[in-house]
Amino acid sequence: MTNNTFNKSDLSEKISRSLNLNSSLTSDYLAQLCGVLVSSIALKNRAEFRDFGAFVKKTIRPRKFINPKTKNVSFLGETHTILFSPSRNLLDD
Repeated sequence: MTNNTFNKSDLSEKISRSLNLNSSLTSDYLAQLCGVLVSSIALKNRAEFRDFGAFVKKTIRPRKFINPKTKNVSFLGETHTILFSPSRNLLDD
């Protein structure tokens, strides 16, 4: 089975080849970009890139769960997840 995943190191390598830059420099820039993206989503709940899409932080309500072995009822607090909404231009291609 082939691996079709395009990860951060693949992206860094592709950028360094296309711009003729040092691969360690591009990986540092990419790590910095990811850090800024994560902090922006954490603080502002949304990060939007024109013609690409938007990353939105979604809040998941608190809920209870039951341990099937001990039958103890516990409560899981409010959690967050990140959703990606692609732009129409990205969907058309």
